[in-house]
Amino acid sequence: MTARVNDFREKLEKTLSEEGRPWTPILGKAEEKTGVKRIYIVAGVFALIGLYLLFGYGAQLLCNVIGFVYPAICSIKALETKNKEDDTKWLTYWVVFAVFSIFEFFSDLLLSWFPFYYLAKCVFLAWCFIPSEFNGSLVVYKRIIRPVFLKHEEDVNNVLSTATQKLTELAGDAAKLATDAAFKKSD
Repeated sequence: MTARVNDFREKLEKTLSEEGRPWTPILGKAEEKTGVKRIYIVAGVFALIGLYLLFGYGAQLLCNVIGFVYPAICSIKALETKNKEDDTKWLTYWVVFAVFSIFEFFSDLLLSWFPFYYLAKCVFLAWCFIPSEFNGSLVVYKRIIRPVFLKHEEDVNNVLSTATQKLTELAGDAAKLATDAAFKKSD
């Protein structure tokens, strides 16, 4: 267990010092001014965020910002590259995020009363976007969403086809009504 912790710590220290990362110069200046190692600064920031998610006002907003802003920026960057792998990674994240959001809509009223809910939600969303082999969005997609979708794919396609057909008819009817109303006013 100690070897895993040390391995994680070394990887984290290396990531926090990598050139070209947006946090590297910020952490470098903070480390220089305070004399505190950057890994402890980051640990302190995460501890403060965790405490705020437990006790702070607006924890829901903070949690949603964490689960949305960084992935959105990374998704935009992925779209601007020719690499398909990063597009797939972030598309998988957004599928998991959407499914989670739907389930959360129905359970939020109950779950938000639990003291660790927003912290747990934030940890889950962070697990879903961390750049690691055990990325949460890949795990949730491959083990839960994909099998359920494949099992019900035909039903989903039928519902989507029917909904598309009905919406097309409705749009046509609305356009006809609007056209008729426009010509009646001009008479």
